[in-house]
This record gives sequence, C-alpha cells and structure tokens, in this order.
Amino acid sequence: MNIRKVASLGPALLLAMIGSSAASAQSAFKNYRCADGTQFTAGFFQYDSRAHLQLGGKPVTLAKRVALSGSRYTGRGITLRITKTGVTTLRQARRPVTACEQT
Repeated sequence: MNIRKVASLGPALLLAMIGSSAASAQSAFKNYRCADGTQFTAGFFQYDSRAHLQLGGKPVTLAKRVALSGSRYTGRGITLRITKTGVTTLRQARRPVTACEQT
C-alpha cells in the first residue's frame, strides 16, 4: 500500500518541479500601437537586458543603452524609449519619432 502512494507521488512532484521552473523564467510581453499606425510587440526577459521586438512581421533585438530617465533600446536603425512615467516613443530609420501607447 505504501509503494502505491509513493509511485503516485512521483508524477505529482515532477509536474510541480516543471511548473515552478516555468514560473521562475519571468517575462513580459507588451503590445504597442503608435500614432503613425505602427504596431509592435515588445518582449522583456528577466535575465536579458535587451528588448525583443516583433516589428513589421520581423523579429528585431535592441540593445539597452544608457538613458537619463527610463529605458532606451537601440539597434538596426530603431530606437525605443520608455520613460519612467510610461511615455513610449519609437524611431525607425528614415522616419520621424512617433508616440506609442500600450494596448
């Protein structure tokens, strides 16, 4: 009888361990819509300082740069700024800066 209890406990422990490791890999995905009609998704991961964007149907990784207030990410002619107050702007190569809001 004890062997059956131990045998049924094994799969439960395995599922608990898998669930806890998935929860520890925290990430945040945010959808944005800009004033010029651009839409993108930004992914931020706990152990990665970069911003991962899905912009125009293509993946783009932006490196975090020094900013006086908030966060600034740049790469491949794209600059994403997120201030401490939550104001977000996006600048793409050969386009003016546009204000974006989280949807």
